[in-house]
Amino acid sequence: MNKNTKNLSIFKFFKNSKKFSIKWSSYFQVYEKIFSEYRNKKIKFVEIGVANGGSLLMWQKYFGKKAKIIGIDLNPKAKKLEKNGFKIYIGNQSDKNFWDNFYKKEGKVDIILDDGGHKNLQQISTVHYSLPFIRDGGKIIVEDTGTSYIKKEFNNPSRYSFMNYAKNIIDNIHRRSPLLKKKLSFYSKKIFLVEFFESIVVFSIDSKKCFQNKEVYNKAQNEWAIDYRHNEYFGKLKMKLDRKYGLLNKRSPLRRIIRKIFYRNLIFNILDNIKIKKIFKELEN
Repeated sequence: MNKNTKNLSIFKFFKNSKKFSIKWSSYFQVYEKIFSEYRNKKIKFVEIGVANGGSLLMWQKYFGKKAKIIGIDLNPKAKKLEKNGFKIYIGNQSDKNFWDNFYKKEGKVDIILDDGGHKNLQQISTVHYSLPFIRDGGKIIVEDTGTSYIKKEFNNPSRYSFMNYAKNIIDNIHRRSPLLKKKLSFYSKKIFLVEFFESIVVFSIDSKKCFQNKEVYNKAQNEWAIDYRHNEYFGKLKMKLDRKYGLLNKRSPLRRIIRKIFYRNLIFNILDNIKIKKIFKELEN
């Protein structure tokens, strides 16, 4: 166990919990990073997969008395935990009807932490059906995402793994860039930030920050900046063209033609890919 982890307040609450719970040691530093801003605030915190209730007691201590702590589990015995001050729902996280009924009763929440069944459908369903009901400034956290790489029991790697789903959300976030020329999806309108940790993915929700991006300029005149993106291949020629004609620095039809010559050239792409493949091989080893 890392010494820094032992000193974290949330780890101390976990160790001193009166009910049994299991967590991975690296998770506590992530918890401190993503949850510290919510402490002692009036929030609704939902944990999926509560087992004996040890983690619910940890969250209760960590977030403070103002927080409403809600648990979701498949085991009907989990209802016993309500005597400790929690609201417990019994249901299947893969079931859309369960989520419809849950949010009909609870309304919007601030944080969803998925420590449930860890299967692709379960994790994906949690994010997909909960996203409309997370308040701006809230988060959806999915734990144990390493199961996206485990064949036994979880049938992964798969095109439809949770991690591939999360990567697809990154693609959706980029729709906010006008360069893609795509309409904003529900995901790109709600999810402002995606953070990846070892075995944890965090989606930060803030619709106010999810606007269509625009290119902006300040009032100063461009004096010398030139796009040298392919400088390693045709740098001297580009500089010569620019000095003589200023083609690379002016917004004109000629500039667009020059850009197509340099940036859409098949030979350049092949040369780039040879170098990239070497880096990818190092990444995969």
